[in-house]
Amino acid sequence: VKPIYAFEDANSKNRMLLGGKGAGLSEMTKLKLPVPPGFTITTEVCNKYYENKKHLPKNLMSEVSKNISKIEKKTGKKWNSSDNPLLVSVRSGAAISMPGMMDTILNLGLNDQTVLGLTKKTNNSRFAWDSYRRFIQLFGKVVFSVEDEKFDDVLDAAKKKQGVKDDSKLDVNSLKGIVAKYKRICENHTKRKFPTSPNEQLQLAIEAVFKSWMG
Repeated sequence: VKPIYAFEDANSKNRMLLGGKGAGLSEMTKLKLPVPPGFTITTEVCNKYYENKKHLPKNLMSEVSKNISKIEKKTGKKWNSSDNPLLVSVRSGAAISMPGMMDTILNLGLNDQTVLGLTKKTNNSRFAWDSYRRFIQLFGKVVFSVEDEKFDDVLDAAKKKQGVKDDSKLDVNSLKGIVAKYKRICENHTKRKFPTSPNEQLQLAIEAVFKSWMG
């Protein structure tokens, strides 16, 4: 049994190995439905994580890197690129639905460089910086267990300062300020710098998925 299966290579009937979401994505890929390329880390890897006293199996991240390279080839995007960045989402999925499973992390791979690439590709600076601030909040909440209220207070203060009521009315300068403050919230909570390397972000997110399996 491999630790990782690309959606198109997996046996979608094996829900115990792939989890419900992994099996579903594999099935949809094989039906030629419009599913972005991706891969599933098997439930066996999660079992090994716990057998290994909550340490990832040795070769897992090198296997993850190989699969990220395959997604780069399929999409034409590049991991950690300031021109055309590859961003991914990380989802948890057990064989049967479990309460307390982790929220999906979207736009993983964003940092101070790749946000510039997202701006170039979309020609929309506001969208890029808004995606970045949402990513930091979700990552902080899911991976570092930061309370949502801390982020909400910063967001409310920024709206008040700019004189707007809706998040969608915040301008790029306000969003850049929010991003800096969101990072500081995470850093004060964890006593470490916010991870800028997409590889480190991904490893921390994978560990967070496995931890969420046991509540």
